[in-house]
Amino acid sequence: MVEVDAGPFEVMVSEALDGIPVELGELMSNVAVTVHHERGPAGLLGLYQGVPLTSRTRSYAGVLPDRITIYRLAICAVCNSEDEVIEQVRRTVIHEVGHHFGIGDARLRELGW
Repeated sequence: MVEVDAGPFEVMVSEALDGIPVELGELMSNVAVTVHHERGPAGLLGLYQGVPLTSRTRSYAGVLPDRITIYRLAICAVCNSEDEVIEQVRRTVIHEVGHHFGIGDARLRELGW
């Protein structure tokens, strides 16, 4: 386990989001990304909650933003260095953004995320 303080961890999440291709970032709609500074649910490093873009219909309106939560202590617990944390944050952010685009866990694993 490695300890990364809240501020630097949030910067890692921001940098991971900035690393998403511009074309995909422009397609992201009504989604908020937050960092939870606790472990979160067992076995999860991140969590997507909402209506994926592929499931939204014309009647999709007036709903709260989708939420991507990144769990700081859960990620730190599976890493042995700050470089590993940076990479795991990137992988977790991309994985959860994939869910926003309607990609399921099985396909994300096939793609290496």
